[in-house]
Order: sequence, then C-alpha cells, then structure tokens
Amino acid sequence: MAAVAEGLEPETAAVEDAAGAVTDAVDARLGAPPLLAGNRLSLDLHPRGCHRLLHLCAQQVRQLLEVEFLQLSGHEDPQLLQATLARLPWSLPRLRSLVLKGGQHRDALGACLRGSLATLPAILSGLAHLAHLDLSFNSLETLPACVPQLCGLDALLLSHNCLSELPEALGALAALTFLAATHNHLRTLPTALGSLSSLQRLDLSENLLDALPPEIGGLSSLAELNLASNRLQGLPASLAGLRSLRFLVLHSNLLASVPAGLARLPLLARLDLRDNQLRDVPPELLDAPFVRLQGNPLGGPSPDPHSPPGTPVVPEMPRLLLTSDLDSFAVTSLGCSVTLACGVRLQFPVGATATPVTIRYRLWLPEPRLVPLGPHDSLLSGVLELQPHGVAFQKDVGLWLLFVPPRARRCREVVVRTLSDNSWSDLETHLEEEAPKRLWAHCQVPHFSWFFVVSRPVSDACLVPPEGTLLCSSGHPGVKVTFPPGATEEPRHARMQVVRVGSRELPALLGEPEAAASPLLYLSQSGPPSFLRPVTVQLPLPPGVTGLSLDRSHLHLLYRAPPAATWDDITAQVALELTHLYARFQVTRFSWSVPPPSASSVPHPCPGLCTPLTPSLPRYWLWYTTKTCVGGLARKAWERLRLHHVSLIALQRRRDPEQVLLQCLPRNKVDSTLRRLLERYRGPEPSDTVEMFEGEKFFAAFERGINVDADRPDCVEGRVCFVFYSHLKNLKEVYVTTALDRRAQAVRGQVSFYRGEVPEEVPEEAEAARQKRGADAPWMATLPLKLPRLRGSKGPGQGAGLSLAPLNLGDAETGFLTQSNLLNVAGRLGPDWPAVALHLGLPYRELQRIRHEFRDDLDGQIRHMLFSWAERQAGQPGAVGLLVEALEQSDRRDVAEEVRAVLELGRRKYQEGIQRTSLAPGDLGPPGSSASQSPEPAQT
Repeated sequence: MAAVAEGLEPETAAVEDAAGAVTDAVDARLGAPPLLAGNRLSLDLHPRGCHRLLHLCAQQVRQLLEVEFLQLSGHEDPQLLQATLARLPWSLPRLRSLVLKGGQHRDALGACLRGSLATLPAILSGLAHLAHLDLSFNSLETLPACVPQLCGLDALLLSHNCLSELPEALGALAALTFLAATHNHLRTLPTALGSLSSLQRLDLSENLLDALPPEIGGLSSLAELNLASNRLQGLPASLAGLRSLRFLVLHSNLLASVPAGLARLPLLARLDLRDNQLRDVPPELLDAPFVRLQGNPLGGPSPDPHSPPGTPVVPEMPRLLLTSDLDSFAVTSLGCSVTLACGVRLQFPVGATATPVTIRYRLWLPEPRLVPLGPHDSLLSGVLELQPHGVAFQKDVGLWLLFVPPRARRCREVVVRTLSDNSWSDLETHLEEEAPKRLWAHCQVPHFSWFFVVSRPVSDACLVPPEGTLLCSSGHPGVKVTFPPGATEEPRHARMQVVRVGSRELPALLGEPEAAASPLLYLSQSGPPSFLRPVTVQLPLPPGVTGLSLDRSHLHLLYRAPPAATWDDITAQVALELTHLYARFQVTRFSWSVPPPSASSVPHPCPGLCTPLTPSLPRYWLWYTTKTCVGGLARKAWERLRLHHVSLIALQRRRDPEQVLLQCLPRNKVDSTLRRLLERYRGPEPSDTVEMFEGEKFFAAFERGINVDADRPDCVEGRVCFVFYSHLKNLKEVYVTTALDRRAQAVRGQVSFYRGEVPEEVPEEAEAARQKRGADAPWMATLPLKLPRLRGSKGPGQGAGLSLAPLNLGDAETGFLTQSNLLNVAGRLGPDWPAVALHLGLPYRELQRIRHEFRDDLDGQIRHMLFSWAERQAGQPGAVGLLVEALEQSDRRDVAEEVRAVLELGRRKYQEGIQRTSLAPGDLGPPGSSASQSPEPAQT
C-alpha cells in the first residue's frame, strides 16, 4: 500500500480503509457537516479525527493540497496520532497553522484534561510554511526536536504541559513573535532566548522560575512580558534595556526589589508588582500611575545586615487566603492582606488597629431593604457585610469588590455604596481591570458596614464660595449652573447629575415625530434652601430644535420634587432666555417646595464620601412638543427611561425534569443564554417581552398540580420570590413535585410570573389572562411544565407512592439507601451540608465549585453534593457506614439515627423475604414436617 511505502505501520494503513467506509456511512446517515471548508480542516471536536484525516489522505482528496489550517485533538491514541502527523508534510504541503490541543475532555470537577501528545515526529520539520503551532494542554515533558527547526514559526503555544526546561535550540526561531509557556514546570530559561529579536509577546506565568538570565535584555522587540505567579526573587538589570516594552506583569512572586531603570522605559504603560515582598521601590515607580503595588509590605523596616546581634526584626505582613468554610479572621497591628473565598480582597495596613480584632464577613442576596438605589442606578454586585460595624480604624482599609461590568458606560460611573452614620453614601472608587470581563472596584473604608457596587449617572460636584463659581457637567458640556458672587455667605456644596434621554423614545411615546426633550437634570446643595442671589441654570435645547426657529409656545420647562409624582410646568414662572443652542433660566432655590432636611441630603463629613442620588432630589426637564398638558406625559416618559425589556424562561433539566430553572433575562441576552443552556435543559419558548424596573419584586407561582419540593427561605406556599436587577443573573433552580399519580399519566402543569409582593391568593389562570389587558396587570407570563409519566411495573407488591430505583449504596444484608432516602437526608441537612461533605472526604475545591454552580440555590447545593458522592460510592462496601459516621461527626446525630432506622427496616425486610422463599434456618420445621422436605429451588 501507499501508506506502507510512506512509512506507516501496516495495521495503521489497514485502518484507513476500514475507517473510511465507517466514516462515510456515519456521516451520510447523520447528515454531518463537511469537515473540510475552504482552506480549513477542523477535526478536534469530532470523534476519530485521526481516522478521518487518514481516510481523506488515502482518498487523495485534491482539496487537501489547499489546506492551511488544521485542528486535531490531543486526546487521540498516541500511536495513531504520531502516524497521522507523519503524513502532513506530503498531504498538506501548504499548512500554515497546526493546532494539536488537548483540554476538550474534562474530569469530574470540570477541569480540563491533558491530551496524550508527548512528542512530535521529526518529519514535521518539513512543514516549510508553518507559522502557528499550538501544543497546549498536552503531556510534553521536553520540547520536540523538530520544533526549533521550523524556521518560519511565528507563534508557539506550549501552555499547560509538563515542561521543566526549554532547549537552547529555541534561539533558532528568528521569526518568532509570540511564545506562551504558562502553567508548566519551568525552573530556568535558556540564554539563547535573548537572541529572539523578533519576539513581541512572551508569557511564562504560572511556572517555577526563580531567576531570569541577563540575556533576556536582548529581546529588542518585546512589548508584553508576563512572569506572574513564579518564584522570582530578583530581576536582572538588563530588563531596563527592553525599550519596546509596554506591559510587564510580575505579580505573585517573591521580589524584594526591582531595577530603577524600569521607570525610564519610554513605552511602559503597565507594571504589575502586586503581591510581592517589595519594601523599597524607586520613587519614580512609587508615584507612577501605571504601577500596581498592592499586597507589598511597602515602608516596612527591612533587616540591616550591619545591625548588632539581637536587633529585633519586624515580621512581614501576613497574607491570608480564606476557604469557603471560614467566615472570620484576625487582624493585628502588623496588618494583613486577605482574599476571601468569594473573591473580595482586603488590605489592612500596618497600624490600622492597635489591638487584635476579629473580622467577620457575610454575603447577602440583594433585596430592596439592603440595596437602596436611585431612579437611574443599576446594581452590579451582591451585598458584602463586614463586622464589627462602626469600629473605626486608625488607617483606612483597602477594599476590592468584584463586579459585573455595566453594559452602558457613557456618562455613567461605578461606585461602592455603603451605610455610614445611618445614611447611605458613595465612596470614592477606582476601577482596576485584570481581564476584559473581570473588574474590581477599589476604595478606602474607615470602618465596616454593608458594601455593594452600583452604576449611576456621573455626579459632578463643587464647593460654592461667596465669590461664586461655575458647575459644569462632565458628560454633557452644555449643562451648566452659574453661581454669581454673593449667592451665599458661607461655602456650601452643590452637585448635579444628568441623565441622557433617547432621541427615539419620546416621539414614540407621544406619537409626535417633532417631539424632543433635553437631558434630565438633578440638582442638590447643602446649607440653607435659598440662595442670596439668583443662580443661572443652562440646559441644551432639545435635539433638532434651535433658538432661531422654535415656537416658544411649544417649549415647556418641567419640574418635579418628590415625593410628588407629578411634573409641573413652570415655564410661565421663570424667564427663559434662549440662544441658538441653549435655554437659560434663573432660580433662587433648587427645590421649589422646601422639604424637611434629612441625613441623606447632607454631604458626609468624612473625606472621600459623597451622597448618592436619592429619589428626593429636585429635577428639571426641557420639552418641545405641541401637546398642551405635558405633566402626565412626562411622568410616563420618566418611567419609560427606567424600564428594562426582559423575557422570562422556565426550563427543565433533561436528566431530571423535576429540577426547574427559572430566570429573568434582558431581551438582548435571551438567545445566547438559551444556546448555552439547551444542552442540559429543555422547555418552552421564552415569554413575550416584559418591562420591569430595577429592583422590582416579582414571584413565580407553580399551578395546575405542580408544587415546589423544598423548604426554601425565598419560597412561600409554592411561590418563589425574585427581585429583578438588570446586571445580575436573576436565576433560581428549584425542585418541583406533584400530588397527582404520575404512574398513570404525565402531569402537565405551569408556572406563572406575577409582579409585586406575594399575595395571599394567586389569581387563577383565567383571571390572570383578563388582568393582562390592564395597564398595571400583576400577571406577566405563564409557561408550561411537564413531569413525565413514571415508567415501571405497577403489579402487585408495588407501593402506592413514588418509588425510585436503588443506588446500590450499601448491600442487601446491611441495607440499601435509595434515591428517595437520600432526598430525605438532603432535605434535613440545611446549612450543615459543607461539614458533612468535608467529613465524607470531598475536597475544598469541589465544595467551592458546588457553591459557585448553585450559588442561589441551597437545596441544589445539598442535592448535588450528596448524589454526586453517592454515585462515586455505588457498589463499594462501607459507603453507608461512612455516611452515618460523617453525619455524627457533623453533629447531625438526628439524621444519622434516621438513616440507621431506614437500614434496620431494610435488613428486616430482607430477612422476611428470605424466610418467605424458605432459604432461612427459621423456615426449617421439626423433623417429619412438610417443611423439612427438600424444597424446590427458588425461581428468580
């Protein structure tokens, strides 16, 4: 055969013919898509990818000669993979990109598994056009000898392998611009690495490097260098010669110092030195805005080698990483850097507290009681509580909160909101980005309370002196407030927020193409309610309107001061001065009706704190419309600005239809979310579009024979409560049950969604349909659910209730635990389940994964933990005893006793069954009785 002539094993050549026929038949039967599309051949996600490629080569498909991009899985049989790769130089002579990644398979914990690829055939050096080689997630211990011979290689990816070193021959890759070898076991680097003059990106993070060769300074084109999470104790001075360097990442090492020359690199835009052992940093770097130094013991005294013996050495600041089972930690005068299991980071500087303090934390699900939001705010995170409340630190504590990036950022800002002195305040917040979708909100806090992250309209503030000043909007330059000299005797604070209005929303609402509105202006100030001299407010004219052509009778200045719900037309009460682009008017007070002063309307005395936008701030709005009574229309338009368009979904897990996923999604995320979920779930189409406010309560009611099978804290009589937040997941998974007999037929029920608090009586379906026609109808949507008919025998001896198959957890003599028994155990564990899981031998990592995957569903956490453990223990002796022991060690002897009672009942039934089949000694009667005769063998 030609395959044998080209160096393949005879059995491999024989495989081609057999695999070819099978592959063609399977693809024809399943209607599989073509694997060869243009110049790309993708076989990494198809079973038997090597067989398919060998079959194409054996058929001498002419299109193979044009292939430039090839993807194969590293999980193929090693011998077959080597034989397949040996064909490439002849069969794919124009190949430019070769991807041989592993990682397509995952273990029980969801981690990517390495591929079996451990080397490459030497003949691959004949791929003269190869520019991109990806060998990630494999089992390479040394770099294959053919790789340095690929002289045209531009990108080499070696991440997630077992490499302990790189060869000196790597320096022969003169055209290489990108090299990634993260998550390996590299301890040293070759000196020849410095000869790669074309290299622009080098990623060696997550290795075991403790030093760098001085030759690394020869990488004249290097723009990005990532050495994070190694063991580097120092850096060569030659790094200062990397004149093209823009990004240098060195966090999570053991660096005690850095070369001062780094500050003189002309293009350096980011230097990440977090979480090292730096005590002294060059002043040029200490003040540079692009340098990150968090997690270093800066300023602490270092031991002097010339100090006399016995001189005390100040210990380094402790660094703590809390696991999910810990909710407290101790802080001393030495300070510490703490990372909580939820991802929150805290930095206590040296001297923050004079005496040891025990800090406790707790994560709360957001709800209106804990999350006060302004009319145009969006919640971006959960609620973090830090205790003890009100304890003042001698130095501010650094706090980093992870949050969901907001979709709209124009004219908006992200801040951390906290409760301080019985009023909610916004802290001065800085954003730090580690990845495109991984953002941190960083602030300094003087004491502990509740904290969460919000997105709000940009707030501009100023101090108004007696000499007067000008306050301008940073997001809308045309919005200004002029305070003339003498407007106030004592300095006072003034603040504004401006909200954009969509140019299409108002004409659609009014049914008037010419209708338009200016941005919505919020104003507030401290001190007396009135100014001594009139203050001039400037607003831009509505879009499409100019001062030269407008009809003044159509221009309306609207004002609203909550708690009033109406907008007042004050056009006749002010003198509007019009220019070509702007309208100006004068007021002596921001609020036309004087409300009583409140704590939330006075700026906080602590530096860095300011008052958040509250619904009580007065607001101004300039409209241009032919309508006469615009107050009611303005109220509807203002509500429309705050509405989100969402859809509701209800899906059932394919493997377990009793597990129902409920979610409220923004309209633009429905399709992508369903594509991700429909591999594991199925259900009806999403609901029609529904409009909801940020922080609005709603609930899901199960109807027509379906009930919630869990005692959930967010569930009241079969109604699951939600609070809608546009940037959070609004997702819950519940288990449902039914009192109907599923052995006779399937149960076709439904789940309906209603607005507002949970009422005493949920409207019936017909009533809900009638209310749907109303403007403020509580009913939003109804989606069908189906619990399939239970399959199994219904003959005599079957119980009347739900019967689940045994898991083989245990044995016949000691007793079985069925799925039904385990469900009862799961329903009793509650918040004690992590202790039980640890005593069962589950690692912390798996607990954290379960908490994350079912973070809004305590019942789902318990069931997943218990059943996944039971499935792994099926058929093994001693599993039931291990469960009982774990329950006792977790102080849940009540549940352990119930399990023992179940086992005892099972053993008794087993003995009774033996006696009925005359296999037990107790069935043998006295001599001469009929029972003493040899019985017939039991038929099974």
